Amino acid sequence: MPEAELPEVAAIARDLIRFDTTNHGGGRAAGEREAAEYVGAYLETLGLQPEFYEPLPRRTNVMARVPGRNRDKRALVLHGHLDVVPAIADDWSVDPFAGVVKDGMLWGRGAVDMKDMDAMILTSVADLLRAGEQPERDLVLAFFADEENGGVEGSALVVRDRPDWFEGATEAISEVGGYSIPIGDRHAYLLQVGEKALIWIRLVARGRAAHGSKLHDENAVTRLAEAVAALGRTAWPVTLTDTSREMSERLAELTGQSAGDPDAVAAATGAASGFLRSTLRTTTNPTGLVAGYKHNVIPDRAEALIDVRTLPGTEDATLADIRRIVGDGVEVEIVHQDIGLEVPFSGDLVDAMVAALGRHDPGAPVVPYLMGGGTDNKALAALGIAGYGFAPLRLPSDLDFTGMFHGVDERVPIDALVFGQAVLTDLLRTY
Repeated sequence: MPEAELPEVAAIARDLIRFDTTNHGGGRAAGEREAAEYVGAYLETLGLQPEFYEPLPRRTNVMARVPGRNRDKRALVLHGHLDVVPAIADDWSVDPFAGVVKDGMLWGRGAVDMKDMDAMILTSVADLLRAGEQPERDLVLAFFADEENGGVEGSALVVRDRPDWFEGATEAISEVGGYSIPIGDRHAYLLQVGEKALIWIRLVARGRAAHGSKLHDENAVTRLAEAVAALGRTAWPVTLTDTSREMSERLAELTGQSAGDPDAVAAATGAASGFLRSTLRTTTNPTGLVAGYKHNVIPDRAEALIDVRTLPGTEDATLADIRRIVGDGVEVEIVHQDIGLEVPFSGDLVDAMVAALGRHDPGAPVVPYLMGGGTDNKALAALGIAGYGFAPLRLPSDLDFTGMFHGVDERVPIDALVFGQAVLTDLLRTY
């Protein structure tokens, strides 16, 4: 498809990808300012008045409020983030920040996480306003910085310093839900109604520095390696929450598996199985190692980064288990910790999201799930706002969509973006 013929939703997603908003975490980020200014300029073309908040240099957040027809109804927040995780260009088949269009897909870092949803939010609102319509209720459109670092320099600061942005809002919609997964020769949609808690920890092992040629039993690297291997290979047990139990039961009906074996049920969902199996248990994945400064010097300190995701409410018990697993000789430092969420798969908003999907893909079942990762819904929860994941995409069965999150050659079908825009527009018109 020639770029000049791209649907607007794909063109906006492409433009956003071309802003390198890489976030390495820990305050090391390219910054979201130019992307936020692009979003603000687009909102202005719709007759809206965007507000910007930049609590730290280049970490820019932008918001606009769209008046609804019924001011008695509580406002709905639609939010996205503008930062992305790093991409090593040599690993990709395309430039990750070029917004390449090929094979009917838009390629680039952020294509699924989450500049696609940012574009869907913008164009869905544009559909209504350009037609001279209003949404049913006030909409708060928010685009945050720093989500890929837990929102520490983004949504957390916005909620702390600009809670007025969200006045009157009680519900929110954001990423990682509403997409289709293959179920045999049919498909179903996953609606995200919960998120695991995040705990980023650092393991620190100490020893005694020495010459690399020595017989040495106080090697910090060895101690760390043993702890990392023990924790990384821990088989955490399946533990069902209300959401994951309902997910397993509904998927069991669709797959023909036994609801008594949630792992087998999740495994029957094809490429989505790895994503869904992680929602059934705690995960502790090593993601970084730091040790040593010379090949022939045994260092006295070694560190590892572990990404821990726990089921809501199990954070303290999980940390106690981790300390037991790594042993007394290794320190466990908490780098960042947030909360887990779980909201009901019921109510007017859920009914409206399910109905909107049904109007555009009749007969496709919708299943609740607890996401293994996290979103800026956690920050909004501090304001009493219940958050859902609803970025609707009808996807081909052979696309490993969940594998695209933070993966190589991230891409999204253009027709899926068009579908998502239509579903979101329908929802905003009716809810």
